[in-house]
Amino acid sequence: MNLLKVSFLTFISTVIKISAGLIINKAVSVYIGPTGIALLGQFQNSSQVAMTVAQGGINTGVTKYTSEYGAASEELPKLWSAAAKLTLCCSIVVSIFLILGSNYLSEYILKQDKYGYVFVTFGFTVIFFTINQLLLSILNGLKEIKTYIAINIIQSIYALFFTTLLIILYGLDGALVALVTNQSVVFVIVLWQLRKHKLIIMKNFKDKFDNEQCKKLLSYSAIALTSACTVPVSTLLIRDYIGDNLSWSAAGYWQSMWYISSMYLMVVTTALSTYYLPRLSEITSKVELRTEIKNGYLIIIPIVVILSISIFLLREFIVWLLFTDDFKPMIELFKWQLIGDVVKVASWLSGFLLIARGAVKLTIFSEIFFSTTFFFLSVYFLNHYGLVGMSYAYTVNYVGHFLFMFYFTRRNILY
Repeated sequence: MNLLKVSFLTFISTVIKISAGLIINKAVSVYIGPTGIALLGQFQNSSQVAMTVAQGGINTGVTKYTSEYGAASEELPKLWSAAAKLTLCCSIVVSIFLILGSNYLSEYILKQDKYGYVFVTFGFTVIFFTINQLLLSILNGLKEIKTYIAINIIQSIYALFFTTLLIILYGLDGALVALVTNQSVVFVIVLWQLRKHKLIIMKNFKDKFDNEQCKKLLSYSAIALTSACTVPVSTLLIRDYIGDNLSWSAAGYWQSMWYISSMYLMVVTTALSTYYLPRLSEITSKVELRTEIKNGYLIIIPIVVILSISIFLLREFIVWLLFTDDFKPMIELFKWQLIGDVVKVASWLSGFLLIARGAVKLTIFSEIFFSTTFFFLSVYFLNHYGLVGMSYAYTVNYVGHFLFMFYFTRRNILY
């Protein structure tokens, strides 16, 4: 299945996911407001860290090596068994941390201790999330795109009804509860979808722990955990800085702009993670690798440019549609945020190549360095230009990221 076919299928899935997200977002903006959106952003960043650690950060490695070994390989049960055991151990540790530290986490992340019950609930349900993601990573590696996408569509539809209902009934509390309990029901859905699968069966997860497979997976764990402890943490710190130095409503405007970027770029990122990582992992010829990357730029970048221009022209309508009149101050953020999005996707194409070729140290360095520069650029531009400075910082940071990725992929991988 080539990039165009994968892009089409993921486009359908992503349209459904985006549509569900837009309805949920409208409910959040109406029933919770800008400050609530900012706090939800804080929780989502912290939960992203927790969930990545609970997964052991190995799912990218699971996808890569499942694809590399192939469906007929005798190595798959060893790989999957090692992955399952690592995931279970990490999930238990994170679960205990969330439950025991619930009150402190509530006070630090959500600025009030009354949400401790959310973190306790999260502690009991995080295992379902980690198993879901492990199974989806295996499906991705097996290139069973139709099943992979079908599960994602079902998840989106369920989240739409469940989350919207809880937001309408309970406001911010409902949104938080929905975020930490969705996976419990989705886990049952995933098991049902895979009930007749020929390879994803219990016996293929029962092999003895294989140290060699563990080492391979943990090399990717380092990348994922670094990303989990840099990107979400940097945005959490930035949002805190905006809240403390401007207002939490301003932090909500920035979070809303960030949300728009992430939603429309989902069309691209889903196609990249679904197609590019397995594809780049299996290519051995540098000539073929250069061709694949070139085709990626020729297909993906024009799509992002068209989407960005369309969103910019419709920015006032989008704010009206997705939010409320309280969010109009965010309109000034669109121009440079959207320019930054185009540059960001260009840098991602090279970034996926680094991951696929196992450039662990370089990937980790780039994650840490550019998350750090994003924070300091945000502080600088916010202090000098106000909230619109956040979009300046975003674009400048990703221009640097693109130049870094372009240089090192050409030097170390493509030539």
